[in-house]
Amino acid sequence: MIATKAYAAQAATTPLTPFQLERRNPGPHDVQIEILYCGVCHSDIHQVRNEWGNSIYPMVPGHEIVGRVTHVGEHVKNFKVGDLAGVGCFVDSCRTCPNCQAGLEQYCDTGMIGTYNALDKEGKPTYGGYSTQIVVDEKYTLKVPTNLPLSGVAPLLCAGITTYSPLRYVGVKKGHKVAVLGLGGLGHMAVKFAVAFGAEVTMLSSSPSKKADAERLGAHHFALTSDKQTMQQLANSFDFILNTVSAPHDYNTYLPLLRTNGTMIVVGVPPTPSQVPAFNLIANRRSIIGSLIGGIKETQEMLDFCGEHNIVSDVEVIDIDYINEAYERVLKSDVRYRFVIDIASLKK
Repeated sequence: MIATKAYAAQAATTPLTPFQLERRNPGPHDVQIEILYCGVCHSDIHQVRNEWGNSIYPMVPGHEIVGRVTHVGEHVKNFKVGDLAGVGCFVDSCRTCPNCQAGLEQYCDTGMIGTYNALDKEGKPTYGGYSTQIVVDEKYTLKVPTNLPLSGVAPLLCAGITTYSPLRYVGVKKGHKVAVLGLGGLGHMAVKFAVAFGAEVTMLSSSPSKKADAERLGAHHFALTSDKQTMQQLANSFDFILNTVSAPHDYNTYLPLLRTNGTMIVVGVPPTPSQVPAFNLIANRRSIIGSLIGGIKETQEMLDFCGEHNIVSDVEVIDIDYINEAYERVLKSDVRYRFVIDIASLKK
Protein backbone atom coordinates (compact mmCIF):
# COMPACT_ATOMS: atom_id res chain seq x y z
CA MET A 1 0.00 0.00 0.00
CA ILE A 2 1.08 3.58 -0.69
CA ALA A 3 0.86 6.19 2.06
CA THR A 4 -0.76 9.31 0.62
CA LYS A 5 -1.37 12.79 2.03
CA ALA A 6 -4.84 14.21 1.50
CA TYR A 7 -7.57 16.53 2.77
CA ALA A 8 -10.82 14.95 3.90
CA ALA A 9 -14.22 15.65 5.40
CA GLN A 10 -14.91 13.53 8.47
CA ALA A 11 -18.62 14.42 8.62
CA ALA A 12 -21.19 16.57 6.84
CA THR A 13 -20.81 19.42 9.32
CA THR A 14 -17.04 19.54 9.76
CA PRO A 15 -14.43 21.39 7.68
CA LEU A 16 -11.95 19.56 5.47
CA THR A 17 -8.71 18.80 7.32
CA PRO A 18 -5.44 16.92 6.66
CA PHE A 19 -5.86 13.17 6.27
CA GLN A 20 -3.65 10.18 5.52
CA LEU A 21 -4.92 7.42 3.23
CA GLU A 22 -3.52 4.26 1.67
CA ARG A 23 -3.56 3.84 -2.11
CA ARG A 24 -3.39 0.34 -3.55
CA ASN A 25 -0.16 -0.81 -5.12
CA PRO A 26 -0.39 -0.57 -8.92
CA GLY A 27 -1.63 -3.75 -10.58
CA PRO A 28 -0.59 -4.93 -14.04
CA HIS A 29 -3.07 -2.61 -15.80
CA ASP A 30 -2.73 0.38 -13.44
CA VAL A 31 -0.98 3.71 -13.67
CA GLN A 32 0.19 5.59 -10.60
CA ILE A 33 -0.14 9.36 -10.94
CA GLU A 34 1.48 12.13 -8.93
CA ILE A 35 -1.34 14.67 -8.74
CA LEU A 36 -0.31 18.20 -9.66
CA TYR A 37 -3.65 20.01 -9.80
CA CYS A 38 -7.22 19.21 -8.83
CA GLY A 39 -10.27 21.30 -9.66
CA VAL A 40 -12.98 22.16 -7.13
CA CYS A 41 -16.44 21.22 -8.43
CA HIS A 42 -19.73 22.36 -6.88
CA SER A 43 -20.63 18.67 -6.58
CA ASP A 44 -17.69 18.31 -4.17
CA ILE A 45 -19.57 20.59 -1.79
CA HIS A 46 -22.87 18.74 -2.28
CA GLN A 47 -21.23 15.45 -1.40
CA VAL A 48 -19.01 16.70 1.42
CA ARG A 49 -22.14 18.12 3.08
CA ASN A 50 -24.25 15.03 2.29
CA GLU A 51 -26.77 17.09 0.36
CA TRP A 52 -27.42 14.16 -1.96
CA GLY A 53 -27.81 11.73 0.95
CA ASN A 54 -25.21 9.18 -0.12
CA SER A 55 -21.99 10.41 1.47
CA ILE A 56 -19.28 8.05 2.74
CA TYR A 57 -16.90 9.38 5.41
CA PRO A 58 -14.10 10.08 5.67
CA MET A 59 -14.38 11.63 2.20
CA VAL A 60 -11.53 12.88 0.02
CA PRO A 61 -13.21 14.87 -2.78
CA GLY A 62 -11.89 15.79 -6.21
CA HIS A 63 -12.61 14.47 -9.70
CA GLU A 64 -10.83 17.02 -11.90
CA ILE A 65 -7.34 15.57 -11.67
CA VAL A 66 -4.20 16.17 -13.71
CA GLY A 67 -0.73 14.91 -12.91
CA ARG A 68 2.28 12.98 -14.05
CA VAL A 69 2.69 9.21 -14.30
CA THR A 70 5.22 7.83 -11.80
CA HIS A 71 4.67 4.08 -12.26
CA VAL A 72 2.98 1.80 -14.79
CA GLY A 73 1.89 -1.84 -14.47
CA GLU A 74 3.56 -4.47 -16.61
CA HIS A 75 0.62 -4.72 -19.04
CA VAL A 76 0.00 -0.97 -19.46
CA LYS A 77 0.20 -0.03 -23.14
CA ASN A 78 -0.81 3.61 -23.47
CA PHE A 79 1.18 5.35 -20.74
CA LYS A 80 4.79 5.52 -19.64
CA VAL A 81 6.53 7.08 -16.67
CA GLY A 82 6.72 10.84 -17.13
CA ASP A 83 3.55 11.19 -19.20
CA LEU A 84 0.92 13.73 -18.28
CA ALA A 85 -2.37 12.06 -17.32
CA GLY A 86 -5.86 13.00 -16.22
CA VAL A 87 -8.63 11.37 -14.18
CA GLY A 88 -12.23 12.53 -14.36
CA CYS A 89 -15.45 11.74 -12.55
CA PHE A 90 -15.19 7.94 -12.54
CA VAL A 91 -12.46 5.33 -12.27
CA ASP A 92 -14.28 2.14 -13.30
CA SER A 93 -17.57 0.68 -14.52
CA CYS A 94 -18.95 -2.77 -15.25
CA ARG A 95 -17.29 -2.72 -18.71
CA THR A 96 -19.76 -5.26 -20.14
CA CYS A 97 -23.21 -3.61 -20.33
CA PRO A 98 -24.40 -2.09 -23.64
CA ASN A 99 -23.57 1.44 -22.48
CA CYS A 100 -20.04 0.54 -21.44
CA GLN A 101 -19.52 -1.35 -24.68
CA ALA A 102 -20.70 1.74 -26.57
CA GLY A 103 -18.22 4.02 -24.78
CA LEU A 104 -20.93 5.52 -22.58
CA GLU A 105 -19.47 4.39 -19.28
CA GLN A 106 -21.07 7.37 -17.53
CA TYR A 107 -24.42 5.62 -18.08
CA CYS A 108 -23.21 2.18 -16.97
CA ASP A 109 -26.25 -0.04 -16.28
CA THR A 110 -24.90 -1.05 -12.89
CA GLY A 111 -23.49 2.38 -12.11
CA MET A 112 -20.08 3.88 -12.80
CA ILE A 113 -17.61 3.85 -9.90
CA GLY A 114 -16.99 7.44 -8.88
CA THR A 115 -13.49 8.77 -8.40
CA TYR A 116 -14.51 9.50 -4.82
CA ASN A 117 -17.46 8.81 -2.52
CA ALA A 118 -18.06 5.41 -4.09
CA LEU A 119 -17.20 1.79 -3.44
CA ASP A 120 -14.83 -0.02 -5.77
CA LYS A 121 -15.40 -3.58 -6.95
CA GLU A 122 -13.85 -4.88 -3.75
CA GLY A 123 -16.21 -2.80 -1.63
CA LYS A 124 -13.56 -0.30 -0.55
CA PRO A 125 -14.21 3.47 -0.59
CA THR A 126 -12.69 5.50 -3.40
CA TYR A 127 -10.77 8.65 -2.58
CA GLY A 128 -10.37 11.60 -4.93
CA GLY A 129 -7.93 14.21 -6.05
CA TYR A 130 -7.49 16.35 -2.94
CA SER A 131 -4.46 14.11 -2.45
CA THR A 132 -0.89 13.74 -3.60
CA GLN A 133 -1.31 10.63 -5.77
CA ILE A 134 -3.82 8.20 -7.22
CA VAL A 135 -3.76 4.74 -8.82
CA VAL A 136 -6.16 4.11 -11.72
CA ASP A 137 -6.69 1.46 -14.39
CA GLU A 138 -5.26 2.79 -17.66
CA LYS A 139 -8.63 2.29 -19.40
CA TYR A 140 -10.04 5.05 -17.19
CA THR A 141 -7.02 7.33 -17.46
CA LEU A 142 -6.77 10.15 -19.98
CA LYS A 143 -3.91 11.64 -21.97
CA VAL A 144 -3.42 15.35 -21.30
CA PRO A 145 -2.26 17.75 -24.05
CA THR A 146 1.26 18.97 -23.40
CA ASN A 147 0.71 22.47 -24.80
CA LEU A 148 -1.87 23.65 -22.25
CA PRO A 149 -1.43 25.04 -18.71
CA LEU A 150 -2.23 22.14 -16.40
CA SER A 151 -4.15 24.24 -13.88
CA GLY A 152 -6.58 25.22 -16.64
CA VAL A 153 -6.85 21.64 -17.90
CA ALA A 154 -8.02 20.18 -14.58
CA PRO A 155 -11.63 21.48 -14.74
CA LEU A 156 -11.98 20.15 -18.27
CA LEU A 157 -12.30 16.69 -16.68
CA CYS A 158 -15.75 17.66 -15.34
CA ALA A 159 -16.89 21.17 -16.29
CA GLY A 160 -15.39 20.73 -19.74
CA ILE A 161 -16.84 17.37 -20.67
CA THR A 162 -20.19 18.19 -19.03
CA THR A 163 -20.72 20.92 -21.62
CA TYR A 164 -18.78 19.46 -24.56
CA SER A 165 -20.69 16.17 -24.59
CA PRO A 166 -24.25 17.51 -25.02
CA LEU A 167 -23.20 20.12 -27.57
CA ARG A 168 -21.61 17.35 -29.62
CA TYR A 169 -24.59 15.05 -29.09
CA VAL A 170 -27.09 17.52 -30.55
CA GLY A 171 -24.69 18.41 -33.35
CA VAL A 172 -24.04 22.09 -32.72
CA LYS A 173 -22.32 23.63 -35.74
CA LYS A 174 -22.04 26.75 -37.85
CA GLY A 175 -25.47 28.21 -38.53
CA HIS A 176 -26.96 27.22 -35.19
CA LYS A 177 -28.03 29.77 -32.61
CA VAL A 178 -27.13 28.64 -29.10
CA ALA A 179 -28.00 30.28 -25.79
CA VAL A 180 -26.03 29.47 -22.65
CA LEU A 181 -28.00 30.00 -19.46
CA GLY A 182 -25.77 30.89 -16.52
CA LEU A 183 -22.16 32.04 -16.57
CA GLY A 184 -20.30 29.96 -14.01
CA GLY A 185 -17.93 27.00 -14.03
CA LEU A 186 -20.09 25.15 -16.58
CA GLY A 187 -21.41 28.15 -18.47
CA HIS A 188 -18.04 29.67 -19.28
CA MET A 189 -16.91 26.37 -20.82
CA ALA A 190 -20.19 26.08 -22.75
CA VAL A 191 -19.57 29.48 -24.34
CA LYS A 192 -16.05 28.52 -25.35
CA PHE A 193 -17.11 25.22 -26.92
CA ALA A 194 -20.22 26.53 -28.70
CA VAL A 195 -18.16 29.35 -30.22
CA ALA A 196 -15.42 26.91 -31.24
CA PHE A 197 -18.07 24.72 -32.95
CA GLY A 198 -19.11 27.70 -35.07
CA ALA A 199 -22.43 28.62 -33.45
CA GLU A 200 -23.79 32.10 -32.85
CA VAL A 201 -23.78 32.27 -29.06
CA THR A 202 -25.90 34.34 -26.68
CA MET A 203 -25.22 34.44 -22.95
CA LEU A 204 -28.37 34.54 -20.82
CA SER A 205 -27.60 35.83 -17.33
CA SER A 206 -29.32 37.50 -14.41
CA SER A 207 -26.13 39.45 -13.61
CA PRO A 208 -25.36 42.58 -15.67
CA SER A 209 -21.78 42.36 -14.39
CA LYS A 210 -21.26 39.18 -16.43
CA LYS A 211 -21.62 40.96 -19.79
CA ALA A 212 -17.94 41.90 -20.14
CA ASP A 213 -16.80 38.39 -19.28
CA ALA A 214 -19.30 36.83 -21.67
CA GLU A 215 -17.92 38.95 -24.50
CA ARG A 216 -14.33 38.18 -23.48
CA LEU A 217 -15.10 34.46 -23.57
CA GLY A 218 -16.40 34.81 -27.12
CA ALA A 219 -20.18 35.19 -26.76
CA HIS A 220 -21.64 37.18 -29.63
CA HIS A 221 -24.57 38.54 -27.62
CA PHE A 222 -25.57 39.08 -23.99
CA ALA A 223 -29.15 39.13 -22.70
CA LEU A 224 -30.30 40.05 -19.21
CA THR A 225 -32.92 37.53 -18.16
CA SER A 226 -34.56 39.95 -15.72
CA ASP A 227 -35.43 42.33 -18.60
CA LYS A 228 -38.93 41.29 -19.70
CA GLN A 229 -38.76 43.23 -22.96
CA THR A 230 -35.50 41.56 -23.93
CA MET A 231 -36.92 38.12 -23.16
CA GLN A 232 -39.99 38.84 -25.28
CA GLN A 233 -37.79 39.93 -28.17
CA LEU A 234 -35.82 36.68 -27.92
CA ALA A 235 -38.90 34.46 -28.30
CA ASN A 236 -38.43 31.72 -30.93
CA SER A 237 -34.74 32.64 -31.35
CA PHE A 238 -32.60 29.64 -30.45
CA ASP A 239 -31.97 26.16 -31.76
CA PHE A 240 -30.52 25.12 -28.41
CA ILE A 241 -30.37 26.41 -24.86
CA LEU A 242 -27.67 24.85 -22.69
CA ASN A 243 -29.00 25.28 -19.16
CA THR A 244 -26.12 25.22 -16.66
CA VAL A 245 -27.98 26.72 -13.69
CA SER A 246 -28.10 24.76 -10.45
CA ALA A 247 -30.04 27.36 -8.46
CA PRO A 248 -33.84 27.13 -8.30
CA HIS A 249 -35.41 28.46 -11.52
CA ASP A 250 -38.39 27.86 -13.79
CA TYR A 251 -37.70 26.09 -17.10
CA ASN A 252 -40.90 27.62 -18.48
CA THR A 253 -39.26 31.06 -18.45
CA TYR A 254 -36.80 29.93 -21.10
CA LEU A 255 -38.65 27.38 -23.23
CA PRO A 256 -40.40 30.14 -25.26
CA LEU A 257 -36.97 31.29 -26.44
CA LEU A 258 -36.58 28.08 -28.44
CA ARG A 259 -37.52 27.85 -32.08
CA THR A 260 -39.81 25.12 -33.35
CA ASN A 261 -37.97 21.82 -32.80
CA GLY A 262 -35.62 23.57 -30.39
CA THR A 263 -34.02 21.76 -27.46
CA MET A 264 -33.15 22.79 -23.93
CA ILE A 265 -30.22 20.76 -22.63
CA VAL A 266 -30.11 20.50 -18.84
CA VAL A 267 -26.73 20.00 -17.16
CA GLY A 268 -27.32 21.98 -13.97
CA VAL A 269 -28.93 20.26 -10.99
CA PRO A 270 -31.39 22.56 -9.15
CA PRO A 271 -32.37 21.45 -5.65
CA THR A 272 -36.08 21.61 -6.49
CA PRO A 273 -37.88 20.21 -9.55
CA SER A 274 -39.34 22.41 -12.27
CA GLN A 275 -42.83 21.51 -13.49
CA VAL A 276 -43.31 21.88 -17.23
CA PRO A 277 -46.85 21.87 -18.66
CA ALA A 278 -47.09 19.54 -21.66
CA PHE A 279 -48.41 22.38 -23.83
CA ASN A 280 -45.09 24.24 -23.44
CA LEU A 281 -43.43 21.35 -25.25
CA ILE A 282 -46.01 20.17 -27.78
CA ALA A 283 -47.00 23.62 -29.10
CA ASN A 284 -43.72 24.04 -30.99
CA ARG A 285 -42.35 20.51 -30.71
CA ARG A 286 -39.78 21.71 -28.21
CA SER A 287 -37.91 19.26 -26.04
CA ILE A 288 -35.90 19.05 -22.84
CA ILE A 289 -33.02 16.60 -22.52
CA GLY A 290 -30.42 15.97 -19.85
CA SER A 291 -26.77 15.05 -20.10
CA LEU A 292 -24.18 13.68 -17.67
CA ILE A 293 -20.43 14.18 -18.32
CA GLY A 294 -19.06 11.86 -21.06
CA GLY A 295 -17.45 8.48 -21.61
CA ILE A 296 -13.71 7.90 -21.69
CA LYS A 297 -13.46 8.03 -25.50
CA GLU A 298 -15.43 11.27 -25.74
CA THR A 299 -13.53 12.85 -22.85
CA GLN A 300 -10.27 12.07 -24.64
CA GLU A 301 -11.75 13.58 -27.80
CA MET A 302 -12.60 16.71 -25.82
CA LEU A 303 -9.09 17.00 -24.39
CA ASP A 304 -7.59 16.60 -27.86
CA PHE A 305 -9.97 19.26 -29.20
CA CYS A 306 -8.92 21.61 -26.41
CA GLY A 307 -5.27 20.99 -27.19
CA GLU A 308 -5.86 21.81 -30.87
CA HIS A 309 -7.87 24.96 -30.12
CA ASN A 310 -6.03 26.16 -26.99
CA ILE A 311 -9.14 25.91 -24.81
CA VAL A 312 -8.79 25.75 -21.03
CA SER A 313 -10.89 26.78 -18.05
CA ASP A 314 -10.53 30.18 -16.42
CA VAL A 315 -9.21 29.36 -12.97
CA GLU A 316 -8.11 30.73 -9.64
CA VAL A 317 -5.31 28.56 -8.24
CA ILE A 318 -5.35 28.05 -4.47
CA ASP A 319 -3.37 26.23 -1.79
CA ILE A 320 -5.07 23.26 -0.15
CA ASP A 321 -5.40 25.01 3.22
CA TYR A 322 -7.73 27.56 1.58
CA ILE A 323 -10.25 24.89 0.56
CA ASN A 324 -12.89 25.63 3.22
CA GLU A 325 -12.90 29.33 2.35
CA ALA A 326 -13.06 28.38 -1.33
CA TYR A 327 -16.20 26.32 -0.69
CA GLU A 328 -17.91 29.35 0.86
CA ARG A 329 -16.92 31.50 -2.10
CA VAL A 330 -18.27 28.91 -4.56
CA LEU A 331 -21.61 29.06 -2.76
CA LYS A 332 -21.59 32.85 -3.25
CA SER A 333 -20.60 32.49 -6.95
CA ASP A 334 -17.45 34.39 -6.03
CA VAL A 335 -15.04 32.68 -8.42
CA ARG A 336 -14.30 33.22 -12.08
CA TYR A 337 -14.73 30.50 -12.91
CA ARG A 338 -13.19 27.50 -11.20
CA PHE A 339 -10.98 27.02 -8.17
CA VAL A 340 -8.06 24.68 -8.77
CA ILE A 341 -5.89 23.30 -5.95
CA ASP A 342 -2.12 23.36 -6.43
CA ILE A 343 -1.34 19.99 -4.87
CA ALA A 344 2.27 21.02 -4.30
CA SER A 345 0.85 22.91 -1.31
CA LEU A 346 -0.28 19.59 0.18
CA LYS A 347 3.21 18.19 0.01
CA LYS A 348 4.71 20.96 2.14
